[in-house]
Amino acid sequence: MPEPGTEVKFIIDAGNPIIQMYILISGQVQGVGFRDFTQKNATQLKIKGYAKNLKDGKVEVVAEGPRRALDKLVAKLCDGPPKAKVEDVNIEERPSNGKYKDFSIIQ
Repeated sequence: MPEPGTEVKFIIDAGNPIIQMYILISGQVQGVGFRDFTQKNATQLKIKGYAKNLKDGKVEVVAEGPRRALDKLVAKLCDGPPKAKVEDVNIEERPSNGKYKDFSIIQ
């Protein structure tokens, strides 16, 4: 603890806030390793959340982390793994809720 009266500075990077993105990816994105690809990239970027196949053929991703890291993940998801054919990526930004401890694949 600093002594009373000591000047204390807090540095906050307002340009890179922690946020959550809800991402829906459509196209040929199931059965091509898309969730594994997403988990690998998210883990490398220290992003938390999950990837899940939906019944309508889309992949749902909830990703939480610094904006810059999420932007990098989205760029990767737009390309997808080699066998995928991404047609559309829909993103909804949400406030971070701190609920996730890691990035997982939901079956």
